[in-house]
Amino acid sequence: MATMLLKSVRCSPVSSTWAVQFAARSLGTTAQLHAQAQAKSKKTLARPGVKNVVLVEGVRTPFLLSGTTYADLMPHDLARAALQGLLHKTGIPKDAVDYIIYGTVIQEVKTSNVAREAALGAGFSDKIPAHTVTMACISSNQAMTSAVGLIAAGQCDAVVAGGVEFMSDVPIRHSRKMRKTMLSLNKAKTLGQRLGLIGSIRMGHFAPELPAVAEFSTAETMGHSADRLAAAFGVSRVEQDEFALRSHSLAKKAQDEGLLQDVISFKVPGRDIVSKDNGIRPSSMEQLGKLRPAFIKPHGTVTAANSSFLTDGASAVLIMSEEKALAMGYKPKAYLRDFVYVSQDPKDQLLLGPTYGTPKVLERAGLTMNDIDVFEFHEAFAGQIMANLKAMDSDWFAQTYMGRKSKVGTPPMEKFNNWGGSLSLGHPFGATGCRLVTTVAHRLQKDGGQYGLVAACAAGGQGHAMVIEAYPQ
Repeated sequence: MATMLLKSVRCSPVSSTWAVQFAARSLGTTAQLHAQAQAKSKKTLARPGVKNVVLVEGVRTPFLLSGTTYADLMPHDLARAALQGLLHKTGIPKDAVDYIIYGTVIQEVKTSNVAREAALGAGFSDKIPAHTVTMACISSNQAMTSAVGLIAAGQCDAVVAGGVEFMSDVPIRHSRKMRKTMLSLNKAKTLGQRLGLIGSIRMGHFAPELPAVAEFSTAETMGHSADRLAAAFGVSRVEQDEFALRSHSLAKKAQDEGLLQDVISFKVPGRDIVSKDNGIRPSSMEQLGKLRPAFIKPHGTVTAANSSFLTDGASAVLIMSEEKALAMGYKPKAYLRDFVYVSQDPKDQLLLGPTYGTPKVLERAGLTMNDIDVFEFHEAFAGQIMANLKAMDSDWFAQTYMGRKSKVGTPPMEKFNNWGGSLSLGHPFGATGCRLVTTVAHRLQKDGGQYGLVAACAAGGQGHAMVIEAYPQ
């Protein structure tokens, strides 16, 4: 398919300077967006007979480069810190929550149900059930929508959802041969059997199995897929570097202006208090241009600088029925409305979740792209983002691969990831979804918009999209 796309895709051309131009527009159009939002109809997506589910609050630990300040912790430590931050920020009684759900990708074997361990560590009642979900980079998205489902079904009134990822200490296994030998040793009943098994061990048994961020079904790393996808849609190295620079510049501006309100301070045991993300590093096009391709060498366009980096971090959100939230005296931040999950070919369309999810969720909500005031897309790679934007702006792609009559169109860049994204803020796989949703709520509040849209890709060729509606101020 990649070759076909190179030859046939009908996408609107994107100039090599678009990211810089749009970055400037993003920095100066808040007043215009506010005025546009106020001029819009205030139609709500509330439906008769359907419970309103609201986001009351969202928090996250600072997202840190793996191998830095969090290096000596464990995943449940970060998840516990996020939960304690949520408790502190909301003041909700620890026994008032009905259920806790956490998302994670690479599980620590000692705490396989990290939701339960983190909840107990944070001081929640041991009577509150908790479970852990995994869906690659949309794991906390799944945690949130599971919470929405429990509330909509009348099973719960208050659910905490979140996500955590800890890349500083991932499980490294013995080889399969060694594992089989060790299990057999554990079952051996005589000294002779044990000696025989020990004597069968060879040097090859000691080779470890290292974890890889690769697709099991295709054996291809996500970075390699991103490189091929960028090539298929004609996304240049310059365009990718410009988008990465935009992400870091906007994140730095948002951080300096105190807009990243979801970040909580965290006293790392034995170390200093951490209060901000440490991966935000605005650079220059000259410096970015010096980096070599990271995956397809020597002609690839995906580099370490235009890719999201390995990150440690955790997030947590309080989701409630509107009735319960108001009864407890809370002022919700936003309504969580329609959402969809999508799935496509993991070989050639691994990272196109936003392209497939966006039109579907808009149709479910009865909205168009013009109705959306705030867009937050997960930035796995700059090339992935730009390939999605080109696919979304292509009638040919919509007709050929999506069975649609026409394209959905692209988000206006002045509304897109205005406070940075995963390229700059960081991407703890299991925690990013909650960051996206909380950021949409905060941006809607600040700019006076009504509707926001979250979209993300995930390993396995899957994706998620959700519409968020601002809560009346």
